[in-house]
Amino acid sequence: MSGNANKRLRPNPPSQVPESGDSGIFNERILLLVFESVGWDLHMLCLIASLNRKLRAIAERLLWRKLCECRGPRMIETLANGAPNGRINGGWHALAKLMFHCCGCESTRNFKVSKASPAHFVQASRFSKTSGRSFLTKKCRGDLLYVSDPCEHPMGNKEDDLGIFRGVFRGFLKSTTRACLIRRRVELEERVKCPYCGARVWSMTAARLVPKSAARRLGSHDGGLEYFVCINGHLHGSCWLVPLSSEEDACDEDDDEDGEDGEDGGDDPDGVYDLDDNHEHRTVIKCEPDVASVI
Repeated sequence: MSGNANKRLRPNPPSQVPESGDSGIFNERILLLVFESVGWDLHMLCLIASLNRKLRAIAERLLWRKLCECRGPRMIETLANGAPNGRINGGWHALAKLMFHCCGCESTRNFKVSKASPAHFVQASRFSKTSGRSFLTKKCRGDLLYVSDPCEHPMGNKEDDLGIFRGVFRGFLKSTTRACLIRRRVELEERVKCPYCGARVWSMTAARLVPKSAARRLGSHDGGLEYFVCINGHLHGSCWLVPLSSEEDACDEDDDEDGEDGEDGGDDPDGVYDLDDNHEHRTVIKCEPDVASVI
């Protein structure tokens, strides 16, 4: 036999694709450029994050944060200020969901509805830290809380419309609100979980930490609302929206200006923004079940 015949056949060399997944669709720089080109489309990001574990990991570590920063820059800059290593309690994916997703409403022990209202993605959201102050008791006014305008859900001719709202604290672990809940030994709810991060929640109604200014800000009546705060500082709640005449509406705005907020009553432009500018087609974002579960 010739010497060549004794040589073992060598397998083809492996592909030069790095094991770290740093090429093609797994290249973070390419992904950033793609999403910048489409204006950080929420539906596309849900789809990408649902493809496999690597892309989901990249989304949770990088893309959700970039989405939040692009679509709500002033709010995110404020929330991230002082956060260790730029981390947000509950994760960036939970914050992204809170920004774009109305969590719906079901009956709770302190708030009864005739029928459940389903969760859905929203076309636009408007958050304000001035509104957030209306949800804090006087002792907790040093905390910073962003709260959205209520998402209106018609409940029928014989009932008031249902308002569903959401919000987020900055630095909740060091907040006066959390310290107050712990000092009062308020128990965590057994049946209610945070719809954004899945953590356990406190009922602010059960804790008796719902100021009257919250109802005025929402356009509800005293006792006609309930909201929860989770251990990561995400807020969600529901209220009955009382129909107001134009004269009553004007009076209500005047009350807010001279009310407990101690501010000028106008919304702080740094804390109010439209999350969905130039995306009118996204009135309802339709996702397959596996995609919706990503966010």
